[in-house]
Amino acid sequence: MYVVTNRMKLKAGFAEKMAPHFTKGGKIEELNGFKRIEVWQLDNEEDADYMYVNTWWETEEDFNAWLKSDAFKEAHGHKSKSKDEESPVIENEIVKAHVLSTLD
Repeated sequence: MYVVTNRMKLKAGFAEKMAPHFTKGGKIEELNGFKRIEVWQLDNEEDADYMYVNTWWETEEDFNAWLKSDAFKEAHGHKSKSKDEESPVIENEIVKAHVLSTLD
């Protein structure tokens, strides 16, 4: 199993608004090796939201195929924003990991 996490720091109040965007489904569900997406909001007392978007894949190769797919391009297509509309993302980091052991 292979997990990729996008760790995002967002402007306060945006995590709950953005989370459904990542779990609405679509062509990603049809890709080989795709398992699931989980969106987490971390508990904190700061003036920002911390959200982790975790995608679970059977293999690293399956994830890499997603990056090259039309489904990826479609999911990450940037809609035009007005000049006054700023991104709620303050910063982000991508973390990739091989799952070595689990207990269900």
